[in-house]
Parts: sequence; C-alpha cells; structure tokens
Amino acid sequence: MSTKNPPKINQLISQWPRGAVFTQKYLTKLGYYRDLVKKYKRGNWLEPVGNGAFKLYNDDVDWYGGLYALEKQLELTIHAGGKTALELKGYAHYLRPKEKECYLFGTAGEKLPKWFLDYDWGVKVIYKATNLLPENFKKALSEYRHKDFTITISSPERAALELLYFVPSKQGFDEAFKIIEGLLGLRPDLVQGLLERCRSVKVKRLFLYMTKKIQHPWLSHVNLNHVDLGSGKRVIVKDGVLDKKYKITVPEDRPF
Repeated sequence: MSTKNPPKINQLISQWPRGAVFTQKYLTKLGYYRDLVKKYKRGNWLEPVGNGAFKLYNDDVDWYGGLYALEKQLELTIHAGGKTALELKGYAHYLRPKEKECYLFGTAGEKLPKWFLDYDWGVKVIYKATNLLPENFKKALSEYRHKDFTITISSPERAALELLYFVPSKQGFDEAFKIIEGLLGLRPDLVQGLLERCRSVKVKRLFLYMTKKIQHPWLSHVNLNHVDLGSGKRVIVKDGVLDKKYKITVPEDRPF
C-alpha cells in the first residue's frame, strides 16, 4: 500500500478522532458522499449512530463525541453547562446522583438532531434551549479536552447561573447551595458581566441570595448597580419563607 497516496478510507480514519461522531453533512464537506459512506458501512469501516451520523466501527462513543459533532460540525451553539460543566471543572465531584445526567444548553429555538435524541449515550440528557444568557459572550465559555477532541462548556461562573435555572424543577435547592458554596475562585468581572446579561430575575436573585449567605469574598467586587433584579416576589420553594432582601421564597430552618 502506498503511503504517499493512501486510499480514501485510510485518510478518513486518520483524521477521525477516536470517540467522536461524524455527521453525513460533515463527511460530504470532506468529500465523502452518501454512496461512499454506504460502501464504508457495508465494509464494516463505519457504523451508524442514527440517521445521518456515524462512528468508526467498534469505536466507543459517548455524549462528548455526539456534542463534538453538534458544535464543531453542525456549528450549533449547544454546549455542556450547569452541573455538568461544574463537574468537568472539578466542582460538585462529591455529589453522587441517583441517575447520571448530562445538562446541555442551546439558544432558544435550537433543537437537538433526532440521531442525538434517539441514541443511548448511557446518561440522561437534559437539554434546554433558552435565552437565559447570550451565546456570543465568549469569555463565559471554554474548551474541554476529551480523548482526542475538545467540546465547548460553560465557565464556572456561567455554569453556576445555569445550575440555578433548574431550581427547583430538576435541581434541589440544598444541593445547589452546596455546589455554589464550593465556588471559591469565581472571577468577579465575569460574574458582573453575566449578571448584567442574565435574563432571569429568579436566577439572579437566587445566585445573590446564596453567595451572600455563603459570604464569598469575590462578591464584594461585584457592583450590583447595573444588575436588574426586577420587581415583585418570586416563588422558589413552595411553602418557604420570604427573604426580604431578594424577595424570594427559600426553605426555612436551614443551618445556613
């Protein structure tokens, strides 16, 4: 076999990161059209992940590899955020949920492809398309390396707000408090920018309530004069007590 001009399948395999999903759209861009991809399937070079998505034969793929395809090939704004991003950054590592979950966030109106929804990634994928925070605020996103590729995840500052977005529907108040308690090194300038851009009054008030209770030192460097906290009360916990400063209902009889 010539090493100077290897067959196209060899070229494809050499540039395919292990654990990654490739979409047909991306394969076509590389010059591997549908008929050729079908030939590679019949030859046991590729396996379908779903309609229009593939993995290398016998390769182990997980949600990281699926997200890689969404971000780097389909150019969607979907990223790993909330508790998932905090776990990847080394926070919340002590938590042991009953069911492993993966939290993904995207822009309002952005949908996950059917192949991603239908594939068994081994975790429960919780996806939220929302305008909670602007996607073009690049400082609040970072790259996380997994195997031979990278995915985009939220910074701890952004992930903290995304975590609180799910309180109390999918995220318990007490667990969220414990996670926020561990965020000792948040960057006040980035917190400032995110609070000014955050579109959820509930999330902003809950974040400030918790961090004030915890007395994180970086909070003193955040100027709240330009942070819109809205008006009126917000019910966070039913049958809770009203915190008069931030006008949210919180659990009573807590040691914090």
